[in-house]
Amino acid sequence: MAYETIRSERVFNGILIDIYHDVIRLPDGRETVREIVRHSPAAAILPIDADGKLILVRQYRHAVNAMTLEIPAGILEKGEDPAAGAARELEEETGKKAGRLTFIFKFYSSIGYCDEDLSVYIAEDLISTAQNLDDDEFVTIERYSPDEVFQMIIDGKIIDSKTTAAALYYIASQRR
Repeated sequence: MAYETIRSERVFNGILIDIYHDVIRLPDGRETVREIVRHSPAAAILPIDADGKLILVRQYRHAVNAMTLEIPAGILEKGEDPAAGAARELEEETGKKAGRLTFIFKFYSSIGYCDEDLSVYIAEDLISTAQNLDDDEFVTIERYSPDEVFQMIIDGKIIDSKTTAAALYYIASQRR
């Protein structure tokens, strides 16, 4: 199947995202419009402490008007390696450095309309340092067993996609 982009026009230039209206040609020759959110790449990290607990951060997310429980994550700085970005976010948000960092997967956050890709890691052998939050970040750190996290996903208490994907990956890998 052949899809062709006829034209792409930026209709919004934001701080974190840009929005484009793309006119594409479908395989049957018709044209249609797709709205695309362009977003910088990001990295996320699932920290596992010495007791086998998953370290999560609770923070307010305005898009869903809720406090959410998530793994540390953030946008990569220009030219930053995803592993370095994940390690940076881990330390900034939790005050922990990873003694061991393992890449687990890369995925698109919402492939139907957004090009944001996230590289996801597991952090182990954690070393305590100090949090270094951004001026507009207010997070609390919480620790849960893998079984507790699994149940919170099932119960709809963890609703974030990167957290759900990383936690389920980790839990499944431990049960093999």
